[in-house]
Amino acid sequence: MDLYPAIDIRDGSAVRLVQGDFDRQSEYGDPVALATRFAAAGAPWLHVVDLDGARTGRPVNRSTVLAITGAVRVPVEAGGGVRSEADVEELLDGGVNRVIFGTAALEDPDLVRTAAARFPGRVVLGLDYRLDAEGCAEVAVRGWERGSGRTVSETLAEVGDVELAAVIVTAIERDGMLSGPDLEGLQAVLLATGIPVIASGGVGSVSDIEALAALVVQVGEPGSPGDGGERRLSGAITGRALVDGRMSVEEGVAACARSV
Repeated sequence: MDLYPAIDIRDGSAVRLVQGDFDRQSEYGDPVALATRFAAAGAPWLHVVDLDGARTGRPVNRSTVLAITGAVRVPVEAGGGVRSEADVEELLDGGVNRVIFGTAALEDPDLVRTAAARFPGRVVLGLDYRLDAEGCAEVAVRGWERGSGRTVSETLAEVGDVELAAVIVTAIERDGMLSGPDLEGLQAVLLATGIPVIASGGVGSVSDIEALAALVVQVGEPGSPGDGGERRLSGAITGRALVDGRMSVEEGVAACARSV
């Protein structure tokens, strides 16, 4: 399992939101400086999101995203405001290693299929969810401000034949809360898809990373014809725990390594 330090960008600054609420924001300065700091500490990946882009559908902070890729040598996955193949091309040509589709995956699924076929191994699906009144995980879109009317499991079934590099699953109600990840929900996702799964939302300490690294599900009955073996998370995203000093990048990377 890999650690993905998160850098969310709004109005050109690095910020953290609480539960995706744009009115509950903390600022952390220059995103490029933060990326450089994370990379120097040994981060194997960086997870970068243009929050304004996710909300508006326009690449508001794309120049900052590309400034990050120019400043660090570690691979970067980036999303927010990706609505066309031209967006994907611009990001990949600018040094981004993997591009994240969120809203577009729900509103224009053919675009994701086309991009994944054209850029194999470089397209990621982002599924951000809230639990509805019946306990179903509904996927949110447009910077987490609207519901899609579709569940995580339904969306995963729809992309089952798409060659995606990974799927990022974010528990919105836990994001920025430092209250621990949704282990039960992540277990269900691991059982529902063979796509590599990256967990996001709720990480507040090294012990949370250790819990994610230890999460294992058995696909099918051991030894049976349908035995798919064990499934683990391929990555864990964390933001506030790092910038608030609750955990260092070095500690997070070490905790991820214990999943091997």
